[in-house]
Amino acid sequence: MKLMFIGSRLFEDVALYTKNKGITSVLTESNPDAPNQNLADVLHRVPRGMDGPKTVAIKEDVDGVVPLIGVDGPLLSLSSLKEDLEENYGIPVVTSPLEAASIAQSKFKTKRFLTENNFPTPPFQSIDMNLSESYFSFPMVLKQSHGQGGVGIEVVNSHHEMIEYLKKFGNALAEEFIAGVEISVEVLGWKGDYIPLVPVYKGKTSTKGTHPLFKVKKAPLEIEGLDNSKNNKMILELAREICRMMGVAGSADLDLIFDGKENLVLEINTRPSGTRYLTYASCNINPLQEMVDMAAGKWNPEKVQYNLKNYFAMEVPVGDFSTKRNSYLYRNFPDSNGWIIHGPPQHQRITIRGETRNSVLKIAQSLKLPS
Repeated sequence: MKLMFIGSRLFEDVALYTKNKGITSVLTESNPDAPNQNLADVLHRVPRGMDGPKTVAIKEDVDGVVPLIGVDGPLLSLSSLKEDLEENYGIPVVTSPLEAASIAQSKFKTKRFLTENNFPTPPFQSIDMNLSESYFSFPMVLKQSHGQGGVGIEVVNSHHEMIEYLKKFGNALAEEFIAGVEISVEVLGWKGDYIPLVPVYKGKTSTKGTHPLFKVKKAPLEIEGLDNSKNNKMILELAREICRMMGVAGSADLDLIFDGKENLVLEINTRPSGTRYLTYASCNINPLQEMVDMAAGKWNPEKVQYNLKNYFAMEVPVGDFSTKRNSYLYRNFPDSNGWIIHGPPQHQRITIRGETRNSVLKIAQSLKLPS
């Protein structure tokens, strides 16, 4: 079995898995300074874009392709590559098709998809300098159609701030600011089967716009005073139905807000999620390893559903943490209590798994992490 991986930055998450499965790994990378290039069996340095990976996939006669790209920019090109390789060469590519990627790439298209299909989402409108009055009171959230990681997103508190934003960007998707709890959930999808994994708690919304990467996150989602079992089940079913209707493939990530009454969908991302370690810690399913199985023709949704567990998990940003364990050799959780460190220098995070909340806190205390 020979699989090709596009992008080396996330390859450390599957390098040991492929070796243990006896899979020959072929890696394509355009950045000569990108990490993890030495972990693959075969490395091809290619130009930016998808022409290089296509050539390599055909030349190496691979059995499948797993894109390991965690940014939005190349996703439409990836979808076009998927269409080409699958239809013309019979090589499966574990990424979403063009229609789904197109919806996810544009916040405007995402909003239209959600409203047209009666999925709950915060009220919104499109504004520009010619229509600078908003239906919403302040604070409100202003977004650009494209972008991730908080780029182009601002919470404005006055008409003056809104005008300054429009001077900078020209237009915006204006969204009512919702005071509530930020949530994400990953969904695996392949050949018509969809399995949502676990709702993740990413903290409360803030007018400061703090990115979730810099917050302590937990799983499964627990909201005080709520029937969490019932609410989490509703979130999972909502995520499954959205991904089914979009036709996503591989791994997708949904961002939501619980406003105290209902779960409102913000975005759908057709790429590996930044919460994948927390997801893995909590439910015992590693999304990237599942993508490897999809490409290898060995993905079994019934087995995934059977193997879903219910651990407590917490992820803490630590900046830099002195340890030799931030390595591809330490990317699997033990059966009960344990931790994984991941991320680049100055942006490292520690994800902890425990059988109980107390065991998670005890591990955090032993590592001298903030509780």
